[in-house]
Amino acid sequence: MNIEGKVIVVTGGAQGLGLAMAECLAKKGAKLALVDLNEDRLNEAVSKCKALGGDAKLYLCNVSKEDDVVDLFNQVVGDFGTLDCVVNNAGILRDGLLIKAKDGEIVKRMSLAEWQAVIDVNLTGVFLCAREAATKMIELNSKGVIINISSLSKAGNMGQTNYSAAKAGVAAMTVTWAKELSRYGIRSAGIAPGFIETEMVASMKPEALDKMRAGIPLKRLGQPDEIGRTVEYIIENDYFTGRIIEMDGGIRI
Repeated sequence: MNIEGKVIVVTGGAQGLGLAMAECLAKKGAKLALVDLNEDRLNEAVSKCKALGGDAKLYLCNVSKEDDVVDLFNQVVGDFGTLDCVVNNAGILRDGLLIKAKDGEIVKRMSLAEWQAVIDVNLTGVFLCAREAATKMIELNSKGVIINISSLSKAGNMGQTNYSAAKAGVAAMTVTWAKELSRYGIRSAGIAPGFIETEMVASMKPEALDKMRAGIPLKRLGQPDEIGRTVEYIIENDYFTGRIIEMDGGIRI
């Protein structure tokens, strides 16, 4: 698929990895529907993408709400006339140990609210956006692609019961949809980033960052645009489907 002129939805597109992916796609002339809950950051993102050569519109949407997601994809198709790709990137963190104890006494447990918040956005949100995207692609006879952002944490990561479960689910859904949707000419693929140098990671304590880098075979953090270029590869390679690309600098070797 040639990216130029293609209509691509990017959730969580106002900042971080979502914005980096959108900027890469804008440079190739994509028409971008940037989705987030931060209107100010979305306005900035739209301006950046337009300056890079793409077209872009902002959409305020909570991806964990079914009615919001249905309305979102109706609006995108109404505005652009078609739909070629969705990048399911929106996600949140509510990290914490399952159980924290001291001297035999329970100090803290992961709350149901902390579990549910992450599952709602990171797993249910991906399901809803992919379902609506696939619906529109089939109705429009668009041979599109669904790209899901999983994570290295899909293999299990201490302090991330909720996040790891969600990202493992995202990886499993990606493969399932590749099998189910291929009959309609729709591809489904995923990316599992490792430690990427986003604003959130850059704000960590220097000693924590040094320890993180030391565990990566390439001895550096990944750059957001390296994830963006992986999105480009998936979109442009029409024979790629049903796989998760682990972009982690070799940490899982």
